Amino acid sequence: MKLSLRLIPAIPLLYMLLVATGMGPVTVEARMCETSSQLFNGLCLSTTNCANICQNEGFPNGDCQGFRRRCICNRPC
Repeated sequence: MKLSLRLIPAIPLLYMLLVATGMGPVTVEARMCETSSQLFNGLCLSTTNCANICQNEGFPNGDCQGFRRRCICNRPC
């Protein structure tokens, strides 16, 4: 009987702990749309250079990708 009386306060505490772990800030990353740079010529060896050219094309970022080393411009969709 004494053991069961001790468990009664523990049940709401356990319930609150389980509910609290499910709550919290949820971060969502935006999808990135990618397109090949129109102004970049040759092999893309410098990500910084690619990013600068993509910014001139109106994209916020760009990097070198793939086996053929193409400059790919990125922006959130």
